[in-house]
Amino acid sequence: MEAVVERSNLFQAYERVVKNEGSPGVDGLTVSEFKPWLQRHRVRVRQDLLTGEYQPEAVRKVEIPKPQGGVRTLGIPTVLDRLLQQALNRVLQPLFDPEFSASSYGFRPGRNAHQAVQAARGYVAEGKRWVVDLDLEKFLETSSYCPHVHEMLSNRSG
Repeated sequence: MEAVVERSNLFQAYERVVKNEGSPGVDGLTVSEFKPWLQRHRVRVRQDLLTGEYQPEAVRKVEIPKPQGGVRTLGIPTVLDRLLQQALNRVLQPLFDPEFSASSYGFRPGRNAHQAVQAARGYVAEGKRWVVDLDLEKFLETSSYCPHVHEMLSNRSG
């Protein structure tokens, strides 16, 4: 956690959050209002992180209509939680990413959906007959194999 709250790591995470902009979370705090808020509260936030007392806010739920009908649900964390997610990612990703499968493309640095499609085409050209595209979005909410996770997700706020 010391590496996460290190000043230069937090600054680079902050720059990324500001660049990404985005909507406010449940607290209503916008990216443009965040810097003065952070200047007033940074010592407390840092201390809460180091002592394990920090608790993320609920995620604001937004439903976006899909072109073919239905909705896509987005969860929008607060700006502070986005900053901390970025700071954690900057520390943890270099540790864990080398262990991931070379066939994994989702949310990986330097990888995207177009590369996944290219890889699948390559496998077909090699004579492989199956390509599996797996989306776990609803799996944990509906799986009978995960009753505790289902219960946690059903009882969450936001």
